[in-house]
Order: sequence, then C-alpha cells, then structure tokens
Amino acid sequence: MSVSEQQANARATGRLYGVGLGPGDPSLMTVRAVQIIAEADVVAYHSARHGRSIARSIAAEHLRPDHIEEALVYPVTTESTDHPGGYRGALDEFYESAAARLAAHLDAGRTVAVISEGDPLFYGSYQHMHKRLAHRYPTEVIPGVTSVSAAAARLGKPLAEADEVLTILPGTLPEEELTARLAATDAAVVMKLGRTFPAVRRAMERSGRLPEACYVERATMPGERTDTLASIDSDTVPYFSVAVVPSRIANPPAPTEDSPALGEVVVVGTGPAGPLWLTPESRGALAAADDLVGYTTYLARVPARPGQRRHASDNKVESERAELALDLARRGRRVAVVSGGDPGIFAMATAVLEVASSDPYRSVPVRVLPGVTAANAAAARAGAPLGHDYAVISLSDRLKPWEVIADRLRSAVAADLVLALYNPGSRSRTWQVAKARELLLEHRAPDTPVVLARDVGGPEESVRTVRLADLDPAQVDMRTILLVGSSQTQAVRRDDGTEVVWTPRRYPEA
Repeated sequence: MSVSEQQANARATGRLYGVGLGPGDPSLMTVRAVQIIAEADVVAYHSARHGRSIARSIAAEHLRPDHIEEALVYPVTTESTDHPGGYRGALDEFYESAAARLAAHLDAGRTVAVISEGDPLFYGSYQHMHKRLAHRYPTEVIPGVTSVSAAAARLGKPLAEADEVLTILPGTLPEEELTARLAATDAAVVMKLGRTFPAVRRAMERSGRLPEACYVERATMPGERTDTLASIDSDTVPYFSVAVVPSRIANPPAPTEDSPALGEVVVVGTGPAGPLWLTPESRGALAAADDLVGYTTYLARVPARPGQRRHASDNKVESERAELALDLARRGRRVAVVSGGDPGIFAMATAVLEVASSDPYRSVPVRVLPGVTAANAAAARAGAPLGHDYAVISLSDRLKPWEVIADRLRSAVAADLVLALYNPGSRSRTWQVAKARELLLEHRAPDTPVVLARDVGGPEESVRTVRLADLDPAQVDMRTILLVGSSQTQAVRRDDGTEVVWTPRRYPEA
C-alpha cells in the first residue's frame, strides 16, 4: 500500500486507542486518558461472564449516554472448558471475534477506545486487540499507572535503587521457576495471585524471600489491604492482588522476635567466569550478604552493592579467610564466601567446613551452594569428553606430595578413566605437566585427545585439542584445565570445520 493510499485509508477509517486507566482510583487516570474517552465514539471493555467490568467502573463518570459500549465478555476465566481447542483455543476464538466487532466500528469511521485497568500493554487485555488491529488501523496507546507502581506507593517502600534489578513475575509460573527467579533477583513483584497464592508463598519461602515479602490487595481501590505476605490466609486472596519484595538497599530486613539477628556463612560457587555462570540461588545469596569474603580475583566478578563490605585477600590464605567469615557470622553478619567454580572442588568449602568444625565456630550456620565446575565448563566447550567415567585430580603439589599425585595418575590411567587435571601449572610449578604426560603415555596412545581449556567463559577463552604426545607444557598455566581422553575418547572434525571431543557412554566388552 502506497503512502497516499495509507493516508486515504486513515481518513476513511476510525482510530483505535488503547487506554490505560491506572490501578483503580479514577483520580489516577491520566488527562490524556480522560480526553480520549471523551472524544471516542465507541468505548470497549473486557469483563467476565458476570458482566461486571472493573475497567468500566473506573471510567464510569466519563461515559456519555451516546457512547456506543462494547462489552467484550470472556467465554472462560479458568482453564476448564469443553472447547475443542482447549482453554487457549477458546480464548483465541474470543479474541478474533472481539477484534472483528471492533474492526466493524473502525471500518465505519468510528473512533474506538479500548479501556483497560493499569497499563494497556502490561499484562493487559487490550494487547490482544492491539496485535490483531494495530497494523490495520491508525492506533495510539495511552499508558496508565500500573498496579506495580500503585502497590509500591501504597506500601511506601521503594521498589529498586541504584543498580538493583526489579523482576516482574506472573504467579502462574511453575513453582520451581518462581523459586529460582525470586532467589536470583534483587526485588520482585508477583502478579496474578488468587488461586496461585499457595504456590507463590511456597516459592517465597523456599527462595528465602518470605521475610521481606509484602502483600497488596486492590491497590487504590475500595477494599484495599496491605500486610506482610506471611500473614495472609490463602483463602482470602483475590486475583487483583500482588506480592512485593521491595528494594533490599532501601528496605533492609529488620530482625524480629521470631527471627532474631543470626549470622551465617554461605560458600558460593561463582562458576569459572562471570555472571552468566551463576546459579539463581548463588546470585541471590551474593545479593543478600552483608559481607563478601574471598580471593581478590573472584570478588571482582561480583557486582558492587551499596552497604556490602568486601574482604579481599590473597589466594593462599584459605584458613584465614574462613576464620574471618565465621567470626563475622558470629557477630550476626550474613557472609558469602566467594569461590570460583564449585566451592566443594579444590576450593573454599573444605577450608570453611574444616574451621567451622572446631571451637568456637561449631554453632555458626554454614551452607554450601554449588557452582559450575571448571571441568564441566571445559567439557561443554569441547563437546562431551566426560561422557563416561572420569577422575578429577589436582596436579598442585603445594598441599600433597608429588608421589601421591603420581600414584593417583597411574591408577586412574590404568583404569582407563578420562582425566580432568586441575592446577596443572603456575609460575613456580613448571615441570608437573611434562611429568604427568610422561606417566600418561605409559598407558595411553600418543594420539589420545587432550583438551586444553583456558579462561573458559572469560575474555581470553581458548579451547583446543591436541594429541597427548604433542602436549606442550609451555602452553599450560594456572588458568588452564586439561581433559585427557580415555582409550575410547573420540576427536572428530565435523562438516562445518569444528572439532568435537566425546567419550562414548558404552564401554566395549572385555
């Protein structure tokens, strides 16, 4: 359609407006919303089968007797229906029919205002009309105050401050998904409560957010109610209610008689690199901590937050770090000990638990949260070299004699296990890789695939595969992990030029 044809069509048809009415109080409608309703020929609104429309009740004082009213009545309001297409099929058919009714008015040159509570494009019913009509007719959307903003205002609690992340969640999500997202975010609002409330409450509790969570029902409407989420009876929760986990910075949790100030230590695995490798649980623990304790390099991966204290130290003082963390927890602080990879694999969990098992720290709560290991990250980049049995061995002789390492290498390679070799070299340890290669070649073929993965997930990531016989110790440093294949491991170059390394899950019969 040419520009002139579009202009002619615009003159011949009516104009579609999606009008946001705000959260419920008619005085919170915008001036523009009132203006559009006054100018409209047709006012359309959605309602349930009982015929009562909250949107209409908000805008009632602005409706004229000569307005053409189009009540778009949902055929279903729950997922129970005998429609052949199920609940989704019933709704799609309804939306198509409703759009056709509005299109008839627009084709006749009438201005149509579809009114909706809140904001039209924020979980609003109008958006279904917008998707079906906005590309065919001149359209304008009038934003409205959302229930999220109204809830925060009625609570008098800031939602997000500084670099905090606010997450908006529908209560209809699966409980596990809600739990993960609540654990990972700084602040949250959960919409669409009603029958979803029991699952939302459980997700709040499982994610550790229940003490912070607030409840707002019918914000700015008659019958408004606010309270702590923990005190709400699930049988009394309507659809028009939200759960709010406000800003941690602006609303620090206060101890109560039921939950006195009690410190704890959480050992957090950050994975091999930055935030992309963090689990939701770990992300939440880092955000909730009063103090972060860890090796300087690992602490640098964690975003700075107002009010948090950081205690950085060298990589060789694990016990001292553990004692510091436990001492802080004894004083009521929530402490996150930051570890690379998984904290239980050649990392800080052992050091913390060792100190926590002695006086005077036995009563300090300690939790360990898993992280993506260096071996798993490297294996994923290479393909699937850890697809069968494998052994994890550190080549560092700082905490155990080389003779022990050599015996374990011989045993693992004799058992034909794939090997994940941690801590292969450093500035002060330059000979271990060559010695390990010598031991491995006693039992492994020279062309055994070896994956050299360096700085996986980081800016200097390098992953490549060499033959065991060609493994060059000079190309290995402390940021490298080695994955040495078994007799069954394959290195295959595919049609796109990439090389993948994988170990079959089936092992040949003896």
